[in-house]
Parts: sequence; C-alpha cells; structure tokens
Amino acid sequence: MRFDVITLFPEMVHGLLGHGVMGRAVDRGLIELVTWNPRDYSEDRHATVDDRPYGGGPGMVMKVEPLRTTIRAARAAAPAAPVIYLSPDGERLDGPRVRRLAQDQRVILLCGRYEGIDERLIDAEVDQSLSIGDYVLSGGELPAMVVMDAVARLIPGVLGHAESASQDAFADGLLDCPHYTRPEWIDDRRVPAVLLSGDHQAVARWRLKQALGRTLEKRPDLLDQRGVSDDEQALLDEYRAGHQG
Repeated sequence: MRFDVITLFPEMVHGLLGHGVMGRAVDRGLIELVTWNPRDYSEDRHATVDDRPYGGGPGMVMKVEPLRTTIRAARAAAPAAPVIYLSPDGERLDGPRVRRLAQDQRVILLCGRYEGIDERLIDAEVDQSLSIGDYVLSGGELPAMVVMDAVARLIPGVLGHAESASQDAFADGLLDCPHYTRPEWIDDRRVPAVLLSGDHQAVARWRLKQALGRTLEKRPDLLDQRGVSDDEQALLDEYRAGHQG
C-alpha cells in the first residue's frame, strides 16, 4: 500500500512511521509513504502557498496554483490513485469506508491548512473529502495519519496476528468486547471465569455477547444499522438479564 500525502509539514507525517505497527510495516515493505510539499511547487521566491480570502475575514486560504501542480505531480507518480481531501465537511470516516480504502493500492491524501483551500481547486482536483469527526483541527495532517493507521491495519501481514484486524472494534459493526490479562486477580476483581475455562466455543460466545451488550449500551445506533440475528438477540437478552439492577 502506498500513501502519497500532500502537506506543508511532511515531518509530522513521517513521524508516524517511526513507531509501532506502521514503523514495522514500512520496514517490511508493506507500506510506503511519499510526501509532497506544495512549497516546492510555488513559483515565487518566497514559496508562497496562501493568500488573503476574497470578501475579507480572518486567516489565509491556500492557493490553487501550487496545490494543483503538487496534486498533478503526485497523480503522475501514483496513477489512478484517488485524491482525498481531509476536511470537517467531508463524509465521515468509518469502518466500511476504511475497508474500501484498503482495497486500493495507492491513495493521495491532501492536507489543508489555515482557513482551508480555494474551492475551485477542490472542485477540479479532489475525488472525495473525508472527515474524522465534527470538530476543527489546525490542519489535515492528523486526520491523514488516522486514515493511514486505520487502513494499514487491514493490509495483509501488517498486524502480528492474522485475526487481529477481524476482531477489532467495528470489524463486524460492533464495539469490541472487554479484554483481560495476567494476573488473574487484581484487588478483589477476578478475570471472568469463562476466559480461564479453555472452552474456545464458550469464550467466543461470551465475547460476542459482551460486544453486543456494549454496543447496545454505548452505540445503539450501530445495532440499528447492523441488525441482529435470532441467536444474537438471545445473547442480548442474556446480557440484559445479567446486568439488571
């Protein structure tokens, strides 16, 4: 998987690759990151990439010309890769969208700064916009890193265990179940007995019940979208019965 990131701060994005899962994926050749700085494509000696907004108001707006040249250079290096603008007004990034992005071999991520990007550039050069939430950040670098990390986890071989991604939260439209590790007792609280039983079928059933119950409690909208089978409804009924009072 190759990520081409257009950013005024390439060092921020490269910092992601020095740690953890992403760093190991790069070392193993599973992930490639290429950054493109619009200042390198500015045509004046000051490397100007922004200007005052028409109509007045605070802040600056990123200009069309250096961004357009940068995007087209990235497109030439990564043919057929979609250009994705990270913006609060984009479509919400969620599990299904991450899985679709993971099917692409290349993605170009466009990071805005200041008050945003000239709308004409977005209309002409951007294929889609994505948002990671209903709030405003100082730039698109953090959202781009969120996209890269989420997508990279689904690339075969990136995670240490083949089942890790399939058992993540939202992988089946549900929140994740609780997790425990040693020691068996902490203060007066013990690990649930089923997890110590060695009965893999019982463990799987318990984990699904907990995932369903947690989703019902914290994100019932996900269950409304996903629906539940008859067997899952029975597990939900058991969960409710065990948590009454």
